Amino acid sequence: MAARRGPRIREETVMKLTGVWRIVEMDLWDAEAIDLLGPGYIQFGADRSGRFRFIAVEGWMDCQTGQRDGRACVEFTWEGNDESDPAGGRGWAALDKDGSLRGHIYFHLGDDSGFRAVRAEDAPTPEAKNGGRAGGAST
Repeated sequence: MAARRGPRIREETVMKLTGVWRIVEMDLWDAEAIDLLGPGYIQFGADRSGRFRFIAVEGWMDCQTGQRDGRACVEFTWEGNDESDPAGGRGWAALDKDGSLRGHIYFHLGDDSGFRAVRAEDAPTPEAKNGGRAGGAST
């Protein structure tokens, strides 16, 4: 008989993933593209909902949490828009050994890309990325 996931494991998994994660890398797009409309992020709520934004894509998610190789993970479907056109798809994300989040987002009948995200409070600031200068402008 297979072991059933109890409510306690589900609660612990949800708590590990809940919150805002800053998307810092994607397979198909560079950092400038990811942050086109503001910092790229993916956010998971304790109520199985979520949202994300990167490039000109915004999505709202229906999430299911679980565990993969003993680590917290989430699978989701999403609806939203890509440059104001309706879009949707699916995806997944799992905690990595280093505490970052690694996953993949799929567009229905379109592109797909892997991503890496870090907790928003741990994300590098624009000043740190540009050697201490906000916006990267030279003086």
